[in-house]
Amino acid sequence: MEQATFLKINPADSVVVCLAAKKKGDIIEVDGKQITVNQDTPAGHKVLIKDVAEGENIIKYGYPIGHARQAMKAGDWVNENNLKTNLSGTLEYTYSPVNEKLSIKDEKRTFKGYVRKNGDVGVRNEIWIVPTVGCVNGIAERMAQKLREETGCKNIDAIWTWHHNYGCSQLSEDHENTRKVLRDICLHPNAGGVLVLSLGCENNQPEDFMAMLGDYDKSRIKLLVTQRVEGDEMEAGMKILRDLYKQASQDKREDVSVSKLRIGLKCGGSDGFSGITANPLVGEFSDWLVAQGGTSVLTEVPEMFGAETILMNRCETPQLFDQTVSMINNFKNYFLSHGEPVGENPSPGNKAGGISTLEDKALGCTQKCGKAPVSGVMEYGDRLQNNGLNLLSAPGNDLVASTALASCGCHIVLFTTGRGTPFGTFVPTMKVATNPTLAKNKPHWVDFSAGQLIEGRTMQEIVPEFIDKVLAVASGEKARNEENGYREISIFKNGVTL
Repeated sequence: MEQATFLKINPADSVVVCLAAKKKGDIIEVDGKQITVNQDTPAGHKVLIKDVAEGENIIKYGYPIGHARQAMKAGDWVNENNLKTNLSGTLEYTYSPVNEKLSIKDEKRTFKGYVRKNGDVGVRNEIWIVPTVGCVNGIAERMAQKLREETGCKNIDAIWTWHHNYGCSQLSEDHENTRKVLRDICLHPNAGGVLVLSLGCENNQPEDFMAMLGDYDKSRIKLLVTQRVEGDEMEAGMKILRDLYKQASQDKREDVSVSKLRIGLKCGGSDGFSGITANPLVGEFSDWLVAQGGTSVLTEVPEMFGAETILMNRCETPQLFDQTVSMINNFKNYFLSHGEPVGENPSPGNKAGGISTLEDKALGCTQKCGKAPVSGVMEYGDRLQNNGLNLLSAPGNDLVASTALASCGCHIVLFTTGRGTPFGTFVPTMKVATNPTLAKNKPHWVDFSAGQLIEGRTMQEIVPEFIDKVLAVASGEKARNEENGYREISIFKNGVTL
């Protein structure tokens, strides 16, 4: 059977997506009609399949992705130059619940995880140094390197310090965001031991910060205030770290129900294939995980604009609907308060890959959360309370959003990408390629290729393979970012630096 070279995603669509580049003059047959391609059109980009008037909506995924800037003919290449967003400011929304039941059986699967004293489960057993303020980043890194040299990381998964620039000279919400994210890192079950490293005079005062941790395991989370150490703070820190390492190195993996698994959903460097390969694949996984009693988390609020009503109507309760409306409109107000239009997206790389408007991006982006009902909505810095599909308030920036997903309690972040990116946050950050070219060119970045879907394989064939891959990483197989040593954090900032 001849491999398809274009795809009409929804019967209502007025465009098709090119699975392979088209030349001017090429003929495509859609719905029984032959259409001549009017311009050279790259793979991942859109070709119009009906004439449209100026101002008329163009439909993809069954929804408008913007309107035509001028009258256009069937066969035209649709891109950011002739398509304009419909997005504007805040809106009023009406709750019209859609309750779609997942017909996915509970497979009673397990993974090999670390069960912590409080019942939480980790997929890694690492030693972390968490600076309360950026001033001690250098000391923290020296300690981490020395512990690596002394131990060789035997019987644990890794030793890391989480650099950041904050913890002082911040006010109000920025200061609290920093404290919340650092708190969440300290309490994350992927850490077998944590040294909280303080300077002593910072706004993020060490004793107040430790109080934020609540009823934590005091044998596994320790504080050192460097200004209060008489003499060499390095040796004082190393003494604590050696004890933490000794305890963590005794921890063993054991079989744990998949219902304990918490997975973050993220995309970055998207292209025209994101919404038809990698994002739907991750959506299938998300639905499968929710059906097993597990948890998935979708973030990137600005990349929900244009598809937000789909998520709102999947909320399980009116209260969750109201929280989602607030999350969307608060982020729109954030844009507007800085004098920025809410549709100032996608990026140049997105546009080059075939995404023309924010609605185009959002409708593809939200494919990552499948069809499960929304069971929780979280503010930035909140920790997970509900199983099932959750929405998390955070921006679209790759590092900030991935850090936020990990901070809320996700064990792994699934990161779909069409352009490619090497980075990782403080939990395993698995890259899922949207196209086979990226997977071929950057195998040292990519963990799984959803590009198989445009090479003839079916979703039914690759979903079980993808599930197995995620569970293998949860059980200790290193993600590419871990193999490369690419790991970092980034904290959201929106205010004054003193």
